[in-house]
Parts: sequence; structure tokens; C-alpha cells
Amino acid sequence: MTALTIRDVPDDALATLKARAAKAGKSLQAYALDLLVGEAARPTLAEAAARAEAEAGASLSTSDVLAAIDDARAGR
Repeated sequence: MTALTIRDVPDDALATLKARAAKAGKSLQAYALDLLVGEAARPTLAEAAARAEAEAGASLSTSDVLAAIDDARAGR
């Protein structure tokens, strides 16, 4: 794992983050790591759009669609 240093964090923002970390029962480092990992896990609008475009480009034949409908009906 690589280390990350963030400089020049405004005092009010740091105080807020420390308070939120304490309320969550975490160290500031653990709280900040959770925030960063959560942010990295969510796709940006551009990433989501690119994924949707790629999925929309998938080709399905009529027989694929009919087979899926038949499978769904059989599962009732």
C-alpha cells in the first residue's frame, strides 16, 4: 500500500473530519481512508456513461430475447 500525505488542510475542515472520525469511533486516518476508498469505488458520471454506452452496444438476437423471456416464464 502506498502512503498519502495531504498538506494545507484548512483548520475548520480538519476539525470537522476529526469530530466525524471520533463520532464513528475511528482514527482520523481510518476515517479518511474509508472516505477515499468509498469515493474511488463510485464511478464518475463520465465513467458511468462510458459503461452504459459499452453495454448498450451489446448485441442481442431475437432468439436471445425470446429465450430469456421463456426462461423467466419457466421460473414463475
